[in-house]
Amino acid sequence: MQSVDVVVVGAGQAGLSAAYHLRRTGLEPDRDFVVLDHAPRPGGAWQFRWPSLTYGKVHGMHALPGMELTGADDSRPSSEVIGEYFDSYEHTFGLRVHRPVEVSAVREGDGGRLLVETSEGTYVTRALINATGTWDRPFWPRYPGQDTFRGRQLHTANYPGPAGFAGLRVVVVGGGASGTQHLMEIAEVAADTHWVTRRPPVFREGPFDADRGRAAVAMVADRVRRGLPPQSVVSVTGLPVTDAVRRARESGVLDRLPMFDRITPDGVAWDDGRAVEADVILWATGFRPAVDHLAPLRLREAGGGIRVEGTQAVRDERVQLVGYGPSASTIGANRAGRAAVRAVGRLLEGTGPAAEPAESAA
Repeated sequence: MQSVDVVVVGAGQAGLSAAYHLRRTGLEPDRDFVVLDHAPRPGGAWQFRWPSLTYGKVHGMHALPGMELTGADDSRPSSEVIGEYFDSYEHTFGLRVHRPVEVSAVREGDGGRLLVETSEGTYVTRALINATGTWDRPFWPRYPGQDTFRGRQLHTANYPGPAGFAGLRVVVVGGGASGTQHLMEIAEVAADTHWVTRRPPVFREGPFDADRGRAAVAMVADRVRRGLPPQSVVSVTGLPVTDAVRRARESGVLDRLPMFDRITPDGVAWDDGRAVEADVILWATGFRPAVDHLAPLRLREAGGGIRVEGTQAVRDERVQLVGYGPSASTIGANRAGRAAVRAVGRLLEGTGPAAEPAESAA
């Protein structure tokens, strides 16, 4: 076992922000704290994004603290641009991220310490900053007849880009940003597309200003404070209307159908007699927080979520959650990393409650 003051789990935006601020407080990587990441290379969840999501299509990428992302080519895949940026960031600040390392469980240890069980051994720590995001937990809804479908089903997490759908009949499920992006790309090459969502999509005209951002974050934060599973910030902001979205709406690509009632061997069907034949069902149905490794600490509330004040888990002041709920945006993750380190500092010094109010960010 190796003993450290802080273990950071995850090296995406929130984890790297936390590691940067830990260094600024004087803590040394591999001596006082360690950063563990299960991914094969730098880039967080960005490294797994589909090739057609170029950097120019990204809806906002806030720079990590202390180092701007400059000179990026908008035509390059975002996975490459941001992966290279994260790699440079890790080396510039000497964060010494351990990868690939799987964290299987966090348990109660002796003397008020936590045991972090990993594929490279067990760490004994005084505090944990959990920055595992959501990419590893794609949400797949279940519908009657799903197992009978003779075509292909895949999730945003496995989306390969539009080329693989050429000449096929495709049903895209999901009313978020990913669903609309997938649909608009696929419609250019597919034989036929249909868009299905549980609720009518809300399109947002005009700029997304600070007041709208604060209101969206407040809605997500309220759920987290009540111990409910968090919604993403994007889910409450609406879909921004770009020129591409306008064209897709005018051409009928973004004509939405209500959620089907069942899946058939040849497609999907509704109880009112409507049916659509399909070769592929693409589930753009979002993700859930990847926090199963925290289960031994029993942090979940009756509502199914982990109640958080600021970044601190209410049930355990040693655990900070960043990139969770209201801080699950790039600027929010940055600020949460800083807030978590301040809270950890107070915990390590024994100066009182670790939690502090979260800073609003969209």
